[in-house]
Amino acid sequence: MFAMFATPAFAQTPGAENIPAAFEDGSPVQGGGAAQAGSGTQAVRIPCASTNERVHCAADTSRGVVLANSTGSAPCLLGKSWGYDDAGIWVSDGCAGEFIALQAAPGQPETTTQKAPGHVPNAGFLLYDGEKGQIYFRLFSYVRYLNQRNIDATYTDAFGVPHTVQQRQDIQLAKFFAPFSGWFLTPKMRYYLYVWSSNASQGDPAQVVGAGNLSYVFNRFLTVGGGISSLPTVRSTEGQFPYWLGVDGRMIADEFFRGSYTNGVWVKGDLFQKLKYNAMFATNLSILGVSASQIDNKMDTQSFALQWLPTTGEFGLYGTFGDYDYHEKVATRVAVHWSHSLEDKQSQPSTNGIENSQIRLTDGSIVFTPDLFGKGITVNNVDYKMTSLDGGVKYKGLSLEGEYYWRTLTNFTGVNTGSIPDISDTGYQLQSSAMAIKDVLQLYLSGSQIFGDYGDPSEVRTGANWYFMKERGLRLNGEYIHVNHSPVGYTAYPMPVGASGNIFHINLEMNF
Repeated sequence: MFAMFATPAFAQTPGAENIPAAFEDGSPVQGGGAAQAGSGTQAVRIPCASTNERVHCAADTSRGVVLANSTGSAPCLLGKSWGYDDAGIWVSDGCAGEFIALQAAPGQPETTTQKAPGHVPNAGFLLYDGEKGQIYFRLFSYVRYLNQRNIDATYTDAFGVPHTVQQRQDIQLAKFFAPFSGWFLTPKMRYYLYVWSSNASQGDPAQVVGAGNLSYVFNRFLTVGGGISSLPTVRSTEGQFPYWLGVDGRMIADEFFRGSYTNGVWVKGDLFQKLKYNAMFATNLSILGVSASQIDNKMDTQSFALQWLPTTGEFGLYGTFGDYDYHEKVATRVAVHWSHSLEDKQSQPSTNGIENSQIRLTDGSIVFTPDLFGKGITVNNVDYKMTSLDGGVKYKGLSLEGEYYWRTLTNFTGVNTGSIPDISDTGYQLQSSAMAIKDVLQLYLSGSQIFGDYGDPSEVRTGANWYFMKERGLRLNGEYIHVNHSPVGYTAYPMPVGASGNIFHINLEMNF
């Protein structure tokens, strides 16, 4: 299941807030501009350190800055715990390090040089870096062996209707995702554009997607963007993908309650040093596979998020799940999301859409299905409200993270809908993990459950990630799932709607 790559600034537009640079020899550094030494320039090393407060170190930053060496106990993350402005470099939340700023060498004219291509782990390849702009390229793909042969062949929904469940066993190059990101004319003007295909959905609508967004970064307190992005309805749509415990598969509670990717505008940034906000105003819950002619003209979808990082001021690379970063100090996180949307039948994606987000009952039934609530009853519109609360803690490779969901469906309108009562569903997920071998082997155990008037589905997952190159970017994942009446599913998801039984899949993931 697709989600956008993340950035360290609580972003949904990956690459937009953290566009690193590389030295001329290609060795990775965290950078903030075209800071590659060339003829006519000299590198000036600037130490700058903080404890918990924000510290500003004067420097000439006109040619860009890179982090050469982190010397503190807390991680230095560009845009989150360090950055720079016209007057110098700033650090906060315990970030300490040695930074490099380029200046013209004595007697040399003011010229600018750039070095491309270069690679920065977890950021991609820098294809071009110059005075007028920057282009970064990333690639995500994985091969999946999926075995669903041990799930039940049929299920009966809450209304007594039997359904057949497809039992798959196949090997797929499951996904191809290629984003381009960077800036144009000014580093404040960012773009994030991508091509994405799901091979498991070949033959279905919107199997190939070209999309993205544009944003303008005023400062760390305010970024304004527009285009297609993820609604900040739950933690997994904040932008951590693909840095999940499993490969491209949310847990059923997350998948059931969340919003998806849609057209809209948003504002985000820092409210205070360790408190982030994100607000998006959109067309509907899920736009992928939906044409403009299907959408109403009301712009009646809103989603808001607040994220608090009380101890270290960060939660690992891009705020990912699990503690691959191996925190030496306890990292904590608390967040709340609230979303509302007036959804109509016409603007829904198909049941096999590659990033399907549909309003379902807890037995898997889609609320817009004709005659679902009784003969002659058809729902055309419904009012969706959803709140999620999440929290987590990480320390020395160990992590425990959970999220609670509450959703209400009200104001059903359509044909003979007066007898449909308001529907309230709740659920949770818990994820635990441990780095059994630092940088190499991660083990995890997770579970989720949903409670509703139409069924109480649940699941347990256990798995392992083998980082055989001792860094993120390549991993072999194996995951076992025991599921009880899944209310969600489609071809790009590890299970179909109604699945009960055992599922096993193995994934070889590449992400650079």
